[in-house]
Amino acid sequence: MSTAAAVDTVNTTRLEKAVTVNGILSHERVLQRIANQNGGTRASGTEGYRQSLRYVRSTLQAAGYSTVTQPFTFSSFTDNGTSVTQVSPTPGEYETAVLEYSGAGNVTGTVVPAKTIAIPPGNPGSTTSGCSASDFTPASTTQPQVALIQRGFCDFGTKVANAAAAGYDAALIFNEGQDGRTDVFQGTLGAPAAIPAAALSYADGSALVAAARAGAVTVNVTANVVTERKTTWNLIADSTMGDAGKTVVVGAHLDSVSEGPGINDNGSGTATILEIAVQMSKLKITPRQKLRFAFWGAEESGLLGSEYYVNSLNNDQLAQIYANLNFDMLGSPNYVRFVYDGDGSSGGPSGPAGSAQIEEIFANWFAGKGLATAPTDFDGRSDYGPFIAAGIPAGGLFSGAEGVKTEEEATIFGGTAGEAYDACYHQACDDITNLSTQALNELGDAAARATMTLALTKTGFFPDGSRMQARQQLDMSQFAYRGNHLVK
Repeated sequence: MSTAAAVDTVNTTRLEKAVTVNGILSHERVLQRIANQNGGTRASGTEGYRQSLRYVRSTLQAAGYSTVTQPFTFSSFTDNGTSVTQVSPTPGEYETAVLEYSGAGNVTGTVVPAKTIAIPPGNPGSTTSGCSASDFTPASTTQPQVALIQRGFCDFGTKVANAAAAGYDAALIFNEGQDGRTDVFQGTLGAPAAIPAAALSYADGSALVAAARAGAVTVNVTANVVTERKTTWNLIADSTMGDAGKTVVVGAHLDSVSEGPGINDNGSGTATILEIAVQMSKLKITPRQKLRFAFWGAEESGLLGSEYYVNSLNNDQLAQIYANLNFDMLGSPNYVRFVYDGDGSSGGPSGPAGSAQIEEIFANWFAGKGLATAPTDFDGRSDYGPFIAAGIPAGGLFSGAEGVKTEEEATIFGGTAGEAYDACYHQACDDITNLSTQALNELGDAAARATMTLALTKTGFFPDGSRMQARQQLDMSQFAYRGNHLVK
């Protein structure tokens, strides 16, 4: 029996026709204008974010939705310039990226590699470099020293904390070395660190290990960064009709990274669900389940908005959440039609009961249009993470981020093999020119289809009428991402 048999077939043609690329782009243009007027960013804690929230809220209120802003505080991180240079024996500058929540400082010290470094590397994620305190030779108490650590196995925050505890004045983490894990990477420490921390490529890191083992190497690590507590907000918009005991939460994160306007990440998700909400109101579609459109803050700092929302709910309130749909990046220029793998059939973790049915809503819609899809793991990379950790069925779409399109994907989906799905991911060039209108058309219609289907289905996921009554706490440390940032 098809897993989707538990969900009614709903005629969504009117909504699909009403949700147009032009409508989506009309919201994107406003987000771009807001970024232009606010230093090129819409990051949480900035005026660009506040103006984005005001625009979305006023649009939803005009469409008849009841809106609430949910404030919370978070650690806002700003990088005003990070560099890593070799002072001796061969002066030169390394390509680098600061690790989010790095400590601030200007450190010139001798490089000391961690004891456990694998060159050449083993399997991805297997290198335990820096994961235990014993992996660090105690640092000098008289001369500054910089710990050199290989990526792998445990999270970056643990590696840097262990280095700091061993007395090191700064830490460099270089990529692990397998295919797809060679370049300089962006990552997060998860919480403010005591020392400066930055990332290097595998080539630079492994060469630095060899040089440091052969003789003294001195580097300078400068992290001109600021971490401060700020207030930001989630925006919650509810339909006036529908069973509040079966609330469908349709979410997208509203914030960008500080480096750019975030028009694909995640203006594309924001604009799409905003247009779905507006058009459902115009068409006077009356939901059977209550619809809650959620625009999350501080996703880019680690899913903080969605996590705050889920944690603010008691068990009875959690039991009222029928399902979560998540749309984070729907317009990548070199896109793939990725569907969250609710049943775990691609080898990753499956979602909570009901997630397989959501996956099949998307898969069946695309198949009916003659469009191929590919599964993407529930890896905790976006705002569905806190929902599935609480046992709530979830699903959604993703057009691809910094990953590289394979030859097979290019054959199936078109586009260019060997190039990133979004070459402007987390950069200033993620602007209004960084969108595929074809992706917005296809994924936008599929998002409308799933939203309306879950809002109007009669039988739903649980034919016996039972619903989750308590949290199902999962270990979030299994996930390799938090808020689109690598943590491992």
